[in-house]
Amino acid sequence: MSIKNHRIVITGVGLAAPNADNLESYREKLLAGISEITEVDLRYFGKAPAGICTFDETRYRKKKENKRGTRAGCLGVYCANEALQDAGLTVEHYGKSRIGVYVGLTEHGTVETENEVYNISQYDYDVDYWTHHHNPRTVLNNPAGEITMNLGITGPHYSIGAACAAGNASLIQGVQMMRLGEVDMALAGGISESTGSFGIFASFQAQGALGSADDPRQACRPFDKSRDGIVVSEGACIYVLETLENALERGATIYAEIVGYAMNSDARDYVLPYSKRQAECMELALERAGLQAEDIDIVNTHATGTKQGDIEECKAIRTVFGNSKNTYINNTKSIIGHAMGAAGVLELAGNLSAFTDNKVHPTINVTDLDPECELNNLVIGDAIQLDSVNTILNNSFGMIGINSVIIVKKV
Repeated sequence: MSIKNHRIVITGVGLAAPNADNLESYREKLLAGISEITEVDLRYFGKAPAGICTFDETRYRKKKENKRGTRAGCLGVYCANEALQDAGLTVEHYGKSRIGVYVGLTEHGTVETENEVYNISQYDYDVDYWTHHHNPRTVLNNPAGEITMNLGITGPHYSIGAACAAGNASLIQGVQMMRLGEVDMALAGGISESTGSFGIFASFQAQGALGSADDPRQACRPFDKSRDGIVVSEGACIYVLETLENALERGATIYAEIVGYAMNSDARDYVLPYSKRQAECMELALERAGLQAEDIDIVNTHATGTKQGDIEECKAIRTVFGNSKNTYINNTKSIIGHAMGAAGVLELAGNLSAFTDNKVHPTINVTDLDPECELNNLVIGDAIQLDSVNTILNNSFGMIGINSVIIVKKV
């Protein structure tokens, strides 16, 4: 078998979500529809619903190291170590120079820059008070680089900027680099530290796209008539990727095989999505996987709770899956909010356990379904039990018209 045809599998998952810091707890809460979205009070901006992660920040590096690094780096280090432990691996197994680290980001550096501007404002904007750590904290490769420094990995590392499609894009990059023979193992995923930036909240509000509700747990409501926008969340998820051959040889637990993927561009608008290109992206992923729409058991939607965004994706799904009677559809953001660069990988992780429990976690907060968002087998309110789950398609789309789709299959 040539390198380019190697089958790539997921053997480890490490995550930090707004409602859990490990896959088992995360899955339990998704199946129960338990949201822990809370309210934050941001300087200059005020209060807003947001998803905040709680995890052991000093489990894998000291408080001093976290202080010198970034919130994104802290999330990444935690998840990368958790993924390796989950996979039963150390970096020595493949060799530190044969491991690649690929991290998807929507943005990076905004939080640090806002913090420094605020800091010097306390000193009449005297730049002598600007930290000398700012540049290494804000370079785009920072979160991936912090992972390599923590683990001593000397293989390639970089971040992938693909807006909110970045998590899926990092998985695709990991698969491609392994098939090229550039690395033997990949740590691939996505990270979001967006809740630390008042500018992100202010921008979504200026666009009329910031979710709101008296109860913050109900602020993210994709497909509902009353939806009014995005709930910003932080979070991270890192996967261990190996070849199927190597995973079987060492007796690894295999979560799934990545059998299809696609990315394309709308080439149309800065913000508004385009259903035609989204449908084409799903169709291309299916073609590459050698599958038909009817072969997909679960479609996890990207839907963020914006008016037009949800409608466009539903149009695309109806185009591709309109005649598929056995495909079930759900949404994870309704429970955890929108984790930006980590969204795709966190949402995929939330569905991976369906390969063992055969359940489809629900979409919550839909009390009045928008007729323009009606989909066959849309799972609302309560999880459902299927006879079997063998394939999952994961959508993740982003601003500037970037679309990504990942298809995984039970091994």
